[in-house]
Amino acid sequence: MAWRVHEFARFLLEGNQDAAWEILIHEVNEENTRKEVFEELITKAMQYIGDLWESNQITVADEHLATSTCEYILARFNYYTKNNQFLHLKPKKAMFLCLENEQHDIGLKMVAQLFEDYGWKTKLLGANLPLEYAVKAADKWQPSVIGLSFSIWYHAEILKNYINVLEDLPHKPTVIVGGRLLSTYDFTSHCSSKTKLFPSLTELQGWLAQHSIQGV
Repeated sequence: MAWRVHEFARFLLEGNQDAAWEILIHEVNEENTRKEVFEELITKAMQYIGDLWESNQITVADEHLATSTCEYILARFNYYTKNNQFLHLKPKKAMFLCLENEQHDIGLKMVAQLFEDYGWKTKLLGANLPLEYAVKAADKWQPSVIGLSFSIWYHAEILKNYINVLEDLPHKPTVIVGGRLLSTYDFTSHCSSKTKLFPSLTELQGWLAQHSIQGV
């Protein structure tokens, strides 16, 4: 799959939705799992695009076009893979959001789809959600898992506050945290002993296999 990453990234940068979709579906037809497609194709392509932007090889407009094209691909893929195999069971619920002032939620969208693969009912609240609104949504919907994403290291204290407040809700949800920084830095001091940190989709998938109605 690695050789296709740059080609996939090129189509995202061009806004060529159909060509990018064909690459993704080819990988699925090669019997790669959803997690493998997300981790080895989409994530690496977006990281490559981020590197191009940081080295001034592409513009902000190019990066925005690639991001919006990637979001379209994710939405199309979610529709493509929807199934009803868990409708006879009461699903667990998981809610996902980015910290306030965090704008990138593609990772959250991939995580939400992995949860759905394992029979969870999900609610995606997206980027830049102030804590007060996260609390209201969680108190109303009462998910058993709340997933937080952050990618800016100096937001660590904000992360700590989100975790403390959300874990203290009356229904005691499990808070999980993901983001590109987790593979490089140790944020355990900003979490409680109950918080789950997932530096990669592979580790998250292992946890899902143990904590879901049914593994896929």
